[in-house]
Amino acid sequence: MKLAVVYNETTTKFFVQYMKHSNHNRTAQYKKNSLSLAGAVSMGTAVIIGAGIFALTGQIAELAGPLFPLIFLVGAIVTAFSAYSYVRLASTYPSAGGIAMFLKEAYGMGTITAFGALLMYFSMVINESLVARTFGTYTLQLFDVSKTGWLVSLLGVGLLIFAFIINILGNKAVSKVSLLFSIIKIGGITSFALAGLWLSGFSFASFSAETEASYGLTGSIAAVALAILAYKGFTTITNSGSEIKKPHKNVGRAIIISLVICVLVYFLVALAVAGNLPLPQIIQAKNFALAEAARPAFGSFGLWFTVLLAVVATISSVIASSFAVSRMLAMLTEMKLVPHRHFKLPGDIQTHTLVYTIVVAIFLTIFFDLSRIASLGAIFYLIMDMMVHWGLLTRLKDKVNSKSYIVITAIILDVVVLGAFVFIKFSSDPLVIYSAVLGLSAILGFERFYLRNTKST
Repeated sequence: MKLAVVYNETTTKFFVQYMKHSNHNRTAQYKKNSLSLAGAVSMGTAVIIGAGIFALTGQIAELAGPLFPLIFLVGAIVTAFSAYSYVRLASTYPSAGGIAMFLKEAYGMGTITAFGALLMYFSMVINESLVARTFGTYTLQLFDVSKTGWLVSLLGVGLLIFAFIINILGNKAVSKVSLLFSIIKIGGITSFALAGLWLSGFSFASFSAETEASYGLTGSIAAVALAILAYKGFTTITNSGSEIKKPHKNVGRAIIISLVICVLVYFLVALAVAGNLPLPQIIQAKNFALAEAARPAFGSFGLWFTVLLAVVATISSVIASSFAVSRMLAMLTEMKLVPHRHFKLPGDIQTHTLVYTIVVAIFLTIFFDLSRIASLGAIFYLIMDMMVHWGLLTRLKDKVNSKSYIVITAIILDVVVLGAFVFIKFSSDPLVIYSAVLGLSAILGFERFYLRNTKST
């Protein structure tokens, strides 16, 4: 095997790692005990604290009005009920397939499992494109250039390609990068929040603001859907279940620790934004609300600091998310629930699924805006979430030690939040709902056609 001459150590490692897997027929390789508890937590926080706080703060404020910081707490409560099912399932079925394996245990090897797993897959890929566009949007705040859509898309595509390279280097590279970036961004974002609160004198100017865009209680409930989307990255931890040390204990611990860290960070940041920027300005700058809030509090230094934090957060989020979602798609491929074509690509199935994931994310990054990307992701995720809860409640209650009343509560909360969100979006942006219905129908129809023909052959 001949390797081209490369000029730095990182590139050398990339090509060596890539060419080691040149056999098309090899299945995905999952390395047991390759992720520590700290590594799993850093991966979870890396995915959660990505676009969630940077891109969704303004969108949540637009729906919920003056008390939008409280929506992050409500979203955390709803997510906690939801996380209960995943913790119990992960303790019983730790697997690199994560949610795909949970659905398989509940519904068997059929259309329902494939449909639910692909909803999760696409919601995660949608989240990657959301993060990539957030990266582009915040990066452009540093330069005196026209904030055109193509520049945002170009920067987002560059981030996705970089994430692909890091993932090719393997689990250790992803874990180390995620841990380093998580420490930087959690420390930096917390510092920003505390300093912003101090400089605002804890005034919370936006709390008393009036806005014509307020939707009352329905709008606030709909905003919770976006807050849930901001937390849903915890599910990526389940996709590395078989690779985490002592998975029966540490998968659940990693989920809980990640959520506790993130809810504290989110709430503090939301308070800081509310204290330094009037509500109309938060809504106007909804895609880069944190950067705008930094201007009155910290001046140009604050803008640079916030944008750099956003860059670090989005980079680590895309890297960790790509790591997890490609493994889930590889598991679906091995379960024969989705077709696979290597298109003469080198590497194993896991490498191929990583390529497919990045390509789909690039497509969404180029052709969709932030608000619609977030809405589609929220709808897909909430439907999949209810499928997981229902499977645990009705089909796995004798196999998985869980409390039914918590699972039932999680289902009810999902139904209420999704209903309010669909109602608001159908009134304000029906194209999102049409796109969601089209996407759901396409996924379900494709799986029914594929599995029916697979069985017949």
